[in-house]
Amino acid sequence: MSKYHNNRATIDGITFDSVREANRYANLKLLERAHLITELELQKEFELIPAQFEQVGKKRKCLERKCTYKADFYYFDKEKHCYVCEDVKGVRTKDYIIKRKLMLYVHGIRIIEV
Repeated sequence: MSKYHNNRATIDGITFDSVREANRYANLKLLERAHLITELELQKEFELIPAQFEQVGKKRKCLERKCTYKADFYYFDKEKHCYVCEDVKGVRTKDYIIKRKLMLYVHGIRIIEV
């Protein structure tokens, strides 16, 4: 059980954080088999803010690590002719809300919450 009281589930040898996320994966796999979507990716990472470095002599010291967002699912919808970024949400944390806004601002990608 996770910190948000979700039960983990495994499909196709992939362990998901929740049964809900696993069910969405199963639905997307059906859509992929029906050739309605393509290029299905799980946990695709997007950089929101690059790492910040400081030059110290000949070495670079990392002041701040990069900030990233990992989409639960990312795929191409053949009917809509566009890429779709999905997140299976139960709890909208403050961190998630900020990252959702940064995804739209930095990448022009609106996250679909399922």
